[in-house]
Amino acid sequence: MSNIDMITEEAADDLLGRGYSRRQLARVAAVLSAGAVTASVGRPAWASGGVPDPAPTAKIRIGANECWTGPLLPGQLAASKAIASGNRYSPHDERGDFIKAVMSVEGVPYDHVAPWPGSSDPLSRAVVSFCSPTRGLVTADPTFELAGRTADWLGAPVKRVPLTADHTHDVKGMLAADPNAGLYYVCTPNNPTGTITPIADIEWLIANKPAGSVVLVDEAYTHFAGVPTASHLSVAHKDVIVMRTFSKLFGMAGMRMGYIMADPGIIAKMMRYDGGMQSGALPLPSLACATASLTAARLIAARRTEMQAARGLALDHLKTRGLTVVPTNANMFMIDWKTKQAKDMQVAFRTQSVEIGRSWPIWPTVSRVTVGSTAEMKAFCMALDKVWT
Repeated sequence: MSNIDMITEEAADDLLGRGYSRRQLARVAAVLSAGAVTASVGRPAWASGGVPDPAPTAKIRIGANECWTGPLLPGQLAASKAIASGNRYSPHDERGDFIKAVMSVEGVPYDHVAPWPGSSDPLSRAVVSFCSPTRGLVTADPTFELAGRTADWLGAPVKRVPLTADHTHDVKGMLAADPNAGLYYVCTPNNPTGTITPIADIEWLIANKPAGSVVLVDEAYTHFAGVPTASHLSVAHKDVIVMRTFSKLFGMAGMRMGYIMADPGIIAKMMRYDGGMQSGALPLPSLACATASLTAARLIAARRTEMQAARGLALDHLKTRGLTVVPTNANMFMIDWKTKQAKDMQVAFRTQSVEIGRSWPIWPTVSRVTVGSTAEMKAFCMALDKVWT
């Protein structure tokens, strides 16, 4: 069976009706089948953009916004128990248990929650579902690029709008850039800046966007920030998606677990192309780990506090060196090297076996650095003193 055969006849008719060509349908099918690619052998072409993963041999790996440690202890114990029952397809309703945990924490109805293996699939799927050659995507610049790369791959127009002076999403500028877009993507805390876009700004965008379009709020890093979240907007509005992942604070990047909160009609549209196969492909240990971790409020707060202390140590040291850093509310920060290219500084840090993050085209002299453990941030500071002269 070819990739395109996985798209249902109804979904194919919808795509063609929205202006996609039959050739583009093959690309849509590739996006829908990419979940397995992402989880097993690496990111698909439109996701990676040619950027390699952090050097696996570096002693200090603070370049990929991973957590410095593994899952919270309740999650580890729950996953271990699930592994022991791995001879059964599903000992009980693990998916339902997870959704109920989301309900208890976020205050959303059962039918507004859809778990996924990570966040890449639902993010790309949202582009497929709500963008087209005639209704494009609007994102910030810089921001997480997957949505933009997916739209580029599919042939949907993309508008990238610079952040405001305080590094939040310029929602009025985003609407002005394309008043008829199909999808407006807001990442808060933003990757790579770690900055928060106020809920009031998101509400303004929802109230003023064109009819039929969708606002997607990506809150992958919200647990590191501890600020008010947008989950309630997914209940108050039928055209809002709020997306989360367990790859960050929860230390589950390799376990591929995430979820969206949205109106049931939105969820159905996103699943109609292949019957939601990726949403159903959830390993039971990952589900069990996520369910137990999500409700561990005290441990979540403690991990956030630990990150903030390590981040403060690094930021204080950078200040003594006279380096400019974008104020951040997440487990990352952006350093402006001013006279040096970020790519050259990345190479310099590798000589000290420290893998820092990359830069974004709009800011070629600015590097993103992930906040690791206190020991890792001390090692980063020592390496900085050797490479920054």
